[in-house]
Amino acid sequence: MKFVYYNDTGREISIHPATEVHGTKCDMATIYPLEARTFILPENTYPWVKMWDYGEERGLSILVSPQSGE
Repeated sequence: MKFVYYNDTGREISIHPATEVHGTKCDMATIYPLEARTFILPENTYPWVKMWDYGEERGLSILVSPQSGE
């Protein structure tokens, strides 16, 4: 499954390392404002998305983790 995230936050977003560890494939580079990023999840899964705000200095971080439909 493809999941596309569009960064409309006006801030840079880092991708949490667990995104890859959990099996989601993507470009792990920073997502800049007004940029879209495609996440490829394993078959028969859907995305579970969590974002953290660490403040202006450390910024935002996103985790995209595949979940089974069962």
